[in-house]
Amino acid sequence: MRLTWIHPEDLIGHELRQARQDGRDAEAVARRWRDAGGHDAPPMAGASAEPAPPRLRRLAEELLDELASIPSPLADREPTDLDAVIAACPDWPGARLAAPGPDLADRVHGAWAGRAAGCVLGKPVEKIPREGIRAIAEATGNWPIRGWFTARGLPDDVAARWPWNRRSASTSLAENIDGTPEDDDLNFPMLALALLERYGTGFGTEDVAQVWLDELPAGRVFTAERVALRNLLLGLVPPQTAVHRNPFREWIGAMIRADVYGWVNPGDPARAALLAHRDAVLSHTANGVYGAMFAAALTAMSLTAQDPEEALAGALRVVPPESRLAAAVREGAALARSEREFERVLDALHARHADLHWVHSVNNAAAVAAALVHGAGDFGASVAAVVSAGWDTDSDGATVGSVVGGLLGASGIPARWTDPLRNRVASSMTGFDAAAFDDLAARTRALVPRAAD
Repeated sequence: MRLTWIHPEDLIGHELRQARQDGRDAEAVARRWRDAGGHDAPPMAGASAEPAPPRLRRLAEELLDELASIPSPLADREPTDLDAVIAACPDWPGARLAAPGPDLADRVHGAWAGRAAGCVLGKPVEKIPREGIRAIAEATGNWPIRGWFTARGLPDDVAARWPWNRRSASTSLAENIDGTPEDDDLNFPMLALALLERYGTGFGTEDVAQVWLDELPAGRVFTAERVALRNLLLGLVPPQTAVHRNPFREWIGAMIRADVYGWVNPGDPARAALLAHRDAVLSHTANGVYGAMFAAALTAMSLTAQDPEEALAGALRVVPPESRLAAAVREGAALARSEREFERVLDALHARHADLHWVHSVNNAAAVAAALVHGAGDFGASVAAVVSAGWDTDSDGATVGSVVGGLLGASGIPARWTDPLRNRVASSMTGFDAAAFDDLAARTRALVPRAAD
């Protein structure tokens, strides 16, 4: 039996790549691994085809610990400690940037529904690269992407070359969407809502861990979250849960968990980012944590801002400007401002971030920023743009859908994006299966006064 995202012989390749990205000299470790017959990390899947022999697995464990002891030269400009993060942000907001208006109920509802719609759009093409997504869309008359993906009319040769995501095609194509299917990009916002209802905004990272242990099926979480759950079961406590044999600590996982922290702090990106930080450090460090803070600040701003540019400007204030994630967000937004053809924007972003995994936080944050600027508040154009990037299509679609949905409100999202979702979402989380978006929005709004105390 092969478990994804957990075997040491699969983790070591990811950790070696992480070391290159954060400036650690890991060449001697890499040579030892290769000379012993070790393989690179699986490029797309979470596990290699065959288990390693015991000697190789023991070596992988040893080398993972050795790599963890090598300090990163980027640590000072990319801290994880909250006080250091705030100190690294010269424009950190000192107070709420804007007060919510009378349309808050509609905007929170739009954020929930928009997140679901963007997620469902990206689900069937998750793990399919850019060229495959375009080939599918062109072959079915949906390029540029204007609506849900479909298998109707898809030639057999295109379908064979670019197979749908096997977990999602049965629930996320135009011909079979009937309500919102379960997804971790929707389970995690519901988990954050449950966390806030249980503990209030004074929760700690240990409370996040407890809710995970109570509510999260291990088979429904991936990458850093799966490693953090393993670490909790080994008896480790935060922040060790984020760093022990966890090469995914700067990937996108914490970013997809953060929207609710923004929705309960409308117009207050700093407070939203503080809550997101407490959640993120259970499983992530540095840019992985910044991704969560950025997303929370972005969703907080979406409920009061007039347009995506205003939301982005407020969100960037809580990310250390010298960090790789901040640079990527600025670059993605700037490219979208200067180039009308979004495919050229994506060409530049893919060239710039070719060394990053498809679910790293940095490249995906750049795609989110670029799509928000390009879409200019148009819901369909925005979610279509980010899904066409071909990285973490459902997660990025969810984030962009959340932000634009918050800007427009539920009443401003075209019905073709929300009607098939039937105002309900499937979930394995206790008390959330078939939850209605208007009910989730009402529960979220009920937390806003507590969050503003």
